[in-house]
Amino acid sequence: MAGPRVVIIGAGVVGAALADEISARGWTEVTVVDQGPLPATGGSTSHAPGLVFQTNSSKTMTELARYTVEKFCSLDVDGKPCFLQVGGLEVATTPERLAELHRRHGWITAWGIEARLLSADECVEQHPLVNRDKVLGGLLVPTDGLAKAVLAVEAQIRRATERGVTFLARHEVLDVQQADGRVTGVLTDQGEIAADIVVCCAGIWGPKIARMVGMNLPLTPLAHQLAWTGPVPALAGQTEEAVRPILRHQDADLYYRDRFDGIGIGYYGHRPMPITADEILSFDESAPMPSVLKFTEEDFEPAWAETQSLLPATQEAKVEEGINGLFSFTTDNFPLLGESQDVKGFWVAEAVWVTHSAGVGRAMAEWLVDGYCSSFDLHECDVNRFEPHQLSPEYVLARDCQNFVEVYDILHPLQPSGKPRPIRTSPFHARQQEHGAFFLEANGWERPQWYEANASLVEGRNIPTPNDWAAQFWSPIVGAEAQVTRETVAMYDMTALKRLEVSGPGAADFLEKLVTGKVAKSVGSVTYTLLLDHDGGIRSDVTVARLARDLFQVGANGNLDLDWFTRHLPADGTVQVRDITPGTCCIGLWGPLARKVLQPLTDEDFSNEGLKYFRAKRAYIGSVPVTAMRLSYVGELGWELYTTADQGQKLWDTLWEAARPLGGIIAGRGAFNSLRLEKGYRSFGTDMTYEHDPYEAGVGFAVKLDKGDFVGKAALERRKENVRRRLTCLTIDDPRSVVLGKEPVYEGDRAVGYVTSAAYGYTIGKGIAYAWLPSELAAPGTTLQIGYFDQRIEAVVAEEPLFDPTMSRLRG
Repeated sequence: MAGPRVVIIGAGVVGAALADEISARGWTEVTVVDQGPLPATGGSTSHAPGLVFQTNSSKTMTELARYTVEKFCSLDVDGKPCFLQVGGLEVATTPERLAELHRRHGWITAWGIEARLLSADECVEQHPLVNRDKVLGGLLVPTDGLAKAVLAVEAQIRRATERGVTFLARHEVLDVQQADGRVTGVLTDQGEIAADIVVCCAGIWGPKIARMVGMNLPLTPLAHQLAWTGPVPALAGQTEEAVRPILRHQDADLYYRDRFDGIGIGYYGHRPMPITADEILSFDESAPMPSVLKFTEEDFEPAWAETQSLLPATQEAKVEEGINGLFSFTTDNFPLLGESQDVKGFWVAEAVWVTHSAGVGRAMAEWLVDGYCSSFDLHECDVNRFEPHQLSPEYVLARDCQNFVEVYDILHPLQPSGKPRPIRTSPFHARQQEHGAFFLEANGWERPQWYEANASLVEGRNIPTPNDWAAQFWSPIVGAEAQVTRETVAMYDMTALKRLEVSGPGAADFLEKLVTGKVAKSVGSVTYTLLLDHDGGIRSDVTVARLARDLFQVGANGNLDLDWFTRHLPADGTVQVRDITPGTCCIGLWGPLARKVLQPLTDEDFSNEGLKYFRAKRAYIGSVPVTAMRLSYVGELGWELYTTADQGQKLWDTLWEAARPLGGIIAGRGAFNSLRLEKGYRSFGTDMTYEHDPYEAGVGFAVKLDKGDFVGKAALERRKENVRRRLTCLTIDDPRSVVLGKEPVYEGDRAVGYVTSAAYGYTIGKGIAYAWLPSELAAPGTTLQIGYFDQRIEAVVAEEPLFDPTMSRLRG
């Protein structure tokens, strides 16, 4: 036996995968418990229809699915395969869906999986039951197929058991035991099991188990309809379980799969049917199993009518059985993976569907054994990503139900989120409403995208209109605001930026060990630096301002940065970290006239000598105390001005009164994004993530290898000389060809990379797209193509930054 004592709660497709993967890595003192029988334990795995479509807008989710397909293809139980690789076909019955299939083809191609766009005739060739007159075209992924989930559980149980893992059926978990802030074991109805690590893979019961350690899991079990027809005469004599591709008809919220001479029909078009984990019956109380609720025929009537239209052969069949099966939904459609913030050793792998199960098993095994996940970028999936308001019962229920309703909808990348809104508003909100702000949401904050009050600025300017898709949630005012920022001065609401305070006598040493740059410098210094994982991947990029000997302010990217800092705090109490975002606010005052606005309002010296670039100072702006940092992510002279929330509106009014006579404006996030791309500034989570290192991402300047040790340094030294891909700037001449991100990049017919951030550059007069490319294609002047729906857009690799390469405007 090797490794710590591990208890996995739940022997469904996730728990079985984790037991298999973790034992393969040498941890064999593992016990898996489940309240139901093995291998069909009664959870979502036991009734799952098994369809595995790998296409996803998230690269990580696609890669988790790809690994699941590859692993399941290698598994069998006594010669019975665990995966039927019949392919996956998505069909379009509207022009809008056909365009969406082109976009989805772009995603799957960008993520490196073979896929083909089909004509209507080709769709019928692949799936002869499809009504030729109904469809316009389709998307085929040959490696998709049907997972035999219960068989896969059994196969992985057998493998893990051979390595020494113990599986205990019919063991209901009553409590997760803990002492001194860490788990010590699991109490079941048949006794205690000691543990150093407990992993909750309980699926729809996950919130109930997590609550045993005080953890609030934002997961809602929702019922989803699945029906089976009786024999379809057109399929008479089919002896193989599945021969046609699994089929999605997303225009009607439907999917289909073969079952010998019948068809399975899944439906998302009905009303949301949420249930709490506490309401789910035990195995012995339920029939046929806890995750299966009574079929509500009236909810299924539209699905059956539409099925008979799309698949006319079903008109000669009947629906003979159906269920309302429970599945897990989350507020952002991503799994919940990681360790509790409060109880060490308690981990979760929740809200994972069969599609991604084996991938998640591998990811969790790597994370547990190695301390980090090397195969997948998990920043979207980390359970600690949520802001406090995103854990409220009202929020969780509303967003989970909304995600059920929208599961097959065509959603724009800037699609505004639904209720509850607004949740978080800056002190400037009332003023922004007065100026006709068009708000989008950022971490719960209402953040202006542009201001209708600036509509008059558009006249006389060259603001090209992008294509129809890019023009959604866009206005020509965005371009005018960007140009005016470069011409005069603009105020930007930067309140949504996460702000952390790190303090205490050990603060400087603490930060030095976590960041790549030197931050233990003079009071007033500001440093752009990185947080790395142990493998040298970028966890975040941050700014660290030293405001006093033992006081630092960190401009962070989100709650995962707070979690990372908190996990590394010294035990002696010499360092404290707290989130100061809710009680503070920030205005970015940027543009060539920024100093003319600010200097008359204060007795402090804001000249170039009085406050140099990347320095900070405390000052009064009028009557408002501020922390001023000379930073600019739009590439213009100016400052980030921080104050407390109660003084925010006064700061806004003071600056606005001074800026207006100089032609100043207030501007939104649309302009900000265009300006930052012209300047080549990266955005964590979009341009670079855990899978990238600083040298690939073009932020190697933020790494100081000549300083003392820091997390990830050793790995980075190994990676430095092996840069095979680069984040690369591309420009597009056609002003209508504005791409939005995640599109594939081609060299000839070969997909070679994918777009991260993109926007139109209103100063340079070109479209801008940053993309990950092989190093050999990142040379300026290289001509490539970007796949955008059914188009190929020519793009050229450019030197960066595109604007002010000498930094004269920033440093002036």
